[in-house]
Amino acid sequence: MIPKAFETRMRRLLGEEYDAFRTSLEQEKYQALRLNPAKADAGQWREQTGWEISAVPWCPEGFYYDGETLHPGKHPYHNAGVYYIQEPSAMLPAECLHAQPGERILDLCAAPGGKSTQIAAAMEGRGLLISNEIHPARAKILSENMERMGISNALVTNETPERLAERFPSFFDRIMVDAPCSGEGMFRKNEAAAEEWSEENVSLCAARQDGILSCAARMLAPGGRMVYSTCTFAPEENEGSVSRFLSAHPEFSLIPIPKCAGMEPGREEWVTQPARGLERTVRLFPHKIRGEGHFAAVMQKEGAAAGNHIFSALTGSAAGGILSEREVPEYLEFVSQTLHASCNKLQENLVRFADQLYLLPEGAPDIKGLKVLRPGLHLGTMKKGRFEPGHALALYLGGADVQRWAELSVQEAGVYLRGETFPWEGDKGWHLICVDGYSLGWGKLARGIMKNHYPKGLRRV
Repeated sequence: MIPKAFETRMRRLLGEEYDAFRTSLEQEKYQALRLNPAKADAGQWREQTGWEISAVPWCPEGFYYDGETLHPGKHPYHNAGVYYIQEPSAMLPAECLHAQPGERILDLCAAPGGKSTQIAAAMEGRGLLISNEIHPARAKILSENMERMGISNALVTNETPERLAERFPSFFDRIMVDAPCSGEGMFRKNEAAAEEWSEENVSLCAARQDGILSCAARMLAPGGRMVYSTCTFAPEENEGSVSRFLSAHPEFSLIPIPKCAGMEPGREEWVTQPARGLERTVRLFPHKIRGEGHFAAVMQKEGAAAGNHIFSALTGSAAGGILSEREVPEYLEFVSQTLHASCNKLQENLVRFADQLYLLPEGAPDIKGLKVLRPGLHLGTMKKGRFEPGHALALYLGGADVQRWAELSVQEAGVYLRGETFPWEGDKGWHLICVDGYSLGWGKLARGIMKNHYPKGLRRV
């Protein structure tokens, strides 16, 4: 059921367009996925799958698919992080951020991870990405998605915006603020969004957004770029939030967003005290584009941008500090016996939390005192006299990085994903298990049987 108060407001705002808008809410939602360029070439992937897909206009890696005939979430390629299933309109904000390799970037409200993984892809493994989520359960999902997509240069934190603003004044080159909102744009995708909607919640969300944006402003470096986005239609949370922010922060200005067919400019007439340049923002309506409702604004902070950072050393510390080679002999033995020399960078910036070993991103800040779920790339577990590689390391690596791997077909991969062992010929030891060239996890070969090391919590039933 669409709330009556919502219908009344949208009828007043849209006028003659309202009937088309209302009809669109009764239609089927669009399904899309975003290819992971760190793992897959679009041409090769399309040839491998043979799926009938079409391009999302505002995202080069985005593709629509027919949810009635295709189920990419159940395909082994999904487990391998070859793509991320994402609502098509939600792909726009990260494109607007224009993330570059070597920068310091913050995704302030990052769960479940669609925008963070999209930003990380643009960074090409270089620079520092901090992906933050205030809610612990959602932060765990965020961490799992960052792992699945093979991302090595990100910290996943579970902090408040206020706490981060205290620690990172003028630190980031770019900040993504995909703000918590009333979710009106998700009504046809998620029935609960309509059931939970209220005018009071719109006002509460708008006030919360003001606080989040204020914290983000403190963390953005001079010359930096900030993208603000929501999945709601409410002017109070869109043009209103931007206008209130710019009034309080005159050092920021709106940057135009290139518009694809069907995209609408923000409406200054929908707010009482509009900021200058609201036509530079973008609205996505479901009766105009193939996607859900969305809003995006790009704002730049005055001052000279620092340009891409060249990190020569860590700027902070973690746990007991960076480990020396003599402190991780078991890990180094695993590297020499399992990986190729091209993976030498996996022996630098090592940190240990209890028995867990991580590769800290280059240029990582001091994380002492912060709630950190994932301090970089999880390499594995230090056990007595040996090292056991982690699932995140497998998804980061490719077949060219390892000395031994097992190449499976899609059908054979199903056996592996269920946690079963299988016969295999080759040298004993750790093998990277792959499907059509995409890494899935680890296996350990002994006496012709591949022992399955796919995480139990991820196994298919």
